[in-house]
Amino acid sequence: MAFATNLRRVVLKATSSASSILQSQLTSIRLNTTLTSPKLFISGLSRLTTNEKLREAFSPFGQLVEAKVITDRVSGQSKGFGFVTYATIEEAEKAREGMNAKFLDGWVIFVDPARPREPRPPPQAEPQPSETGFRTNKTIGWCG
Repeated sequence: MAFATNLRRVVLKATSSASSILQSQLTSIRLNTTLTSPKLFISGLSRLTTNEKLREAFSPFGQLVEAKVITDRVSGQSKGFGFVTYATIEEAEKAREGMNAKFLDGWVIFVDPARPREPRPPPQAEPQPSETGFRTNKTIGWCG
């Protein structure tokens, strides 16, 4: 019985210290990149987070230009990420350090520098049916 109690105590102590070490390493890895613009990418947002809640959470760190939660066009629900733009890079850096790996609406959020949007390939036109009513499917072959 005493052995089990001591073993449990050692395991709990080891896991809690390992957990804190891992969390500090992950935080330091995420903060290694330097900011080049005052725009931040916020991931891990709750579906309940709104633009106003995001603005309220990030406003103590400086003058906000914009706080936007990205929503689905059809359902109107949050997609789980958003963007916050500050007036200066220094304010954005303070917000990044202060809000990274913190709780917002019950979820842990992560704050990273925003990257420019990658260009998407142009949409491809739907193939037209031939005279026989069949069209070519490049993946399968002929289909009707």
